[in-house]
Amino acid sequence: MKYTIAVRALCEFTAKVGDLDLRFTPSPTAQEGMAGHATVTGRRDDDYQREISLSGDFGPLHVRGRADGYDPARRQLEEIKTYRGELDAMPANHRQLHWAQARIYGHLLCQQLNLPMLRVALVYFDIASQKETLMHEECTAEALRLFFEQHCALFLDWAEQEMAHRANRDVQLTSMAFPHADFRPGQRQLAEAMYKASSRGCGLLAQAPTGIGKTVGSLFPMLKATAAHGLDKLFFLASKVPGRQMALDACAILKDSAPLLPLRVLELSAKTSACVHPDKACHGESCPLAKGFYDRLPLAREVALASGLILDKEAVRAIALQQGICPYYLGMELARWSDVVIGDYNYYFDLSAMLYGMTLAHDWKVNVLVDEAHNMVSRARSMYSAELAQINLKMLRKFAPDTLKKPLDRLSRQWTALLKEQDGDYHVHAALPDKFFGALQGVATAIGDYLADHAGGLDDDLQRFYFDVLLINRLAESFGAHSLFDVSKTETGTTVCIRNIVPAPFLKERFAASHSTALFSATLSPWNYYSDTLGMPADTAWVDVESPFQAEQLSVRVADSISTRYQHRAASLLPIAQLMARQYAETPGNYLAFFSSFDYMEKTATLFAQHYPDVPIWQQPRRMDDSARAQFLGRFGLDTRGIGFAVLGGAFGEGIDLPGARLIGAFIATLGLPQINPVNEQIRQRMGDLFGAGYDYTYLYPGMQKVVQAAGRVIRTQSDKGVVYLIDDRFSRPEIRQLLPTWWDVQLANQ
Repeated sequence: MKYTIAVRALCEFTAKVGDLDLRFTPSPTAQEGMAGHATVTGRRDDDYQREISLSGDFGPLHVRGRADGYDPARRQLEEIKTYRGELDAMPANHRQLHWAQARIYGHLLCQQLNLPMLRVALVYFDIASQKETLMHEECTAEALRLFFEQHCALFLDWAEQEMAHRANRDVQLTSMAFPHADFRPGQRQLAEAMYKASSRGCGLLAQAPTGIGKTVGSLFPMLKATAAHGLDKLFFLASKVPGRQMALDACAILKDSAPLLPLRVLELSAKTSACVHPDKACHGESCPLAKGFYDRLPLAREVALASGLILDKEAVRAIALQQGICPYYLGMELARWSDVVIGDYNYYFDLSAMLYGMTLAHDWKVNVLVDEAHNMVSRARSMYSAELAQINLKMLRKFAPDTLKKPLDRLSRQWTALLKEQDGDYHVHAALPDKFFGALQGVATAIGDYLADHAGGLDDDLQRFYFDVLLINRLAESFGAHSLFDVSKTETGTTVCIRNIVPAPFLKERFAASHSTALFSATLSPWNYYSDTLGMPADTAWVDVESPFQAEQLSVRVADSISTRYQHRAASLLPIAQLMARQYAETPGNYLAFFSSFDYMEKTATLFAQHYPDVPIWQQPRRMDDSARAQFLGRFGLDTRGIGFAVLGGAFGEGIDLPGARLIGAFIATLGLPQINPVNEQIRQRMGDLFGAGYDYTYLYPGMQKVVQAAGRVIRTQSDKGVVYLIDDRFSRPEIRQLLPTWWDVQLANQ
């Protein structure tokens, strides 16, 4: 059995020593790096060889990679590195890693071309000045062979351990049984669809009702597929913390049911929550957990993986602090060696996604599970959107260092010129204004050079503005029909924005990098809306899992005599209050009432309290922390009664579990349609141009998804019973009714 590893991964394991040091950053963007490589190789002679595929073996190790370039006339192999700032400021351990990579490539090239000698060169290319700095050494093939074997030997013990782990893992996964006595109704259908998608290597959109055990029902078949289909890893991605916790709990159930299964499960956490010393910079002279990080990493890695624990964020933190290293960067390292990685959507889908980057770099074969996937459209749009506020530029100009004043002043002038084209509060430009983005690029270059030279005392506002500029410039490079460039006037000035409308062009490469990606949720209808906007592969399968619930469990009533349209809301308050009071009097218990805005909710709650003071009510606060959320949910007890007022699409419209008597009904006083405003109207127009369904894709489908999610809070188990009132005359329309779950028996409220 061979263990394949990339040259870069081998060197990062064997040649990284010393401190964690992020001071020689920010590094060039990926586009700048590629452009820098192209500039360097473009300066070489015609016989210069670029991107040379190389590989070699050492025992069970198979090492492979692509060398940047080879000059046969000089017998010179080149490893090209782009950078910003002063090259002398580069930490020594960075340089050591670069030399290790160059020498490994040197050995592989000597072996391939049967060379007795080779000049090995590091070419450092300054993005700002476009100048090259070349460092080289003359090496014999024998010396390079010894270097290669030395580093392979350092990794070999670990590789053999990993091969044994992989073999044992796959044997145990093959024999692993479902962790419960039987599948729940619908759960087997979901599991079979997941496994078949992996067998075919295609995508999957799975609509599966709440309450069937979607998390276990997706993890179990995909773990079985891991062994059967030769997968390296399984990524479980969730939009919110409760989704990640459910995945951790499901993995614990699976591990408990198979005691011999050596399954490594890791939860990734955000840097802001993982950081122990947020007041310190990420280098050894500032943070004690960065000092000697790479020297202590091997033991921490070994302790973590040998523990047999599910490595949630608390377990990773405890091990990191025990070993005296940074929890966040330990988590990033452990992702290389884990079987199941649980994290937020952004770890695989955003512009700088860590798991996606690792998948490409290490050529992993992965399956990806996306929980509560109805959130993917809005989340992905935000990942590929960026904005800049004029007020931040004005503040920065007042206190900026002298070396930055000129490029910032130029940007300010171009911003003013941009506003001359505007005749209202909101304006969409047909194309990106070249002069404005030229000025933005100049600011990015100037701040990047400044930060590289003054990394010791970075100003937070300057750094934040710089990252915002980098992001909007990066999105400008791929600007197209999938996005808008707009300018909005606010009370504090203007804001420019590249606003993504259709994430598909960005996500397609993410789907292509996985063996199979399965998106699942209780609300994924109509499937073509999600397939179109997210860019799912053409061979994506679709399954609508049968509901385990019966129509008799849920009474769905349409209050078609009430309109909740904006112009009718004042008139709707009393009829809604009366309807709620009648239902409560008929069947006292715990109810949730959903409204389209806080204003609408608060006015209805006030009126209800005036007319029905004996009915307990409580409201979702406009600003809510974890304790306020817990307090709101705590009112829904097994022996309590009352009505909780909430906003549709907010914290209580999905992702909460109130089974049995904790919740027996819901009132939904809205279709959930997004607000009609200039931005949404632009989205509607663009959706119409691209897909021919502008209103549906912009308003109707996103709104009805929120309605069905909110209604799904009522029936959580096969023994639950309850009622849902859909309050608006439009719910009686056929085109609206067809977007509701097929198992519902929808009746008019007066029937």
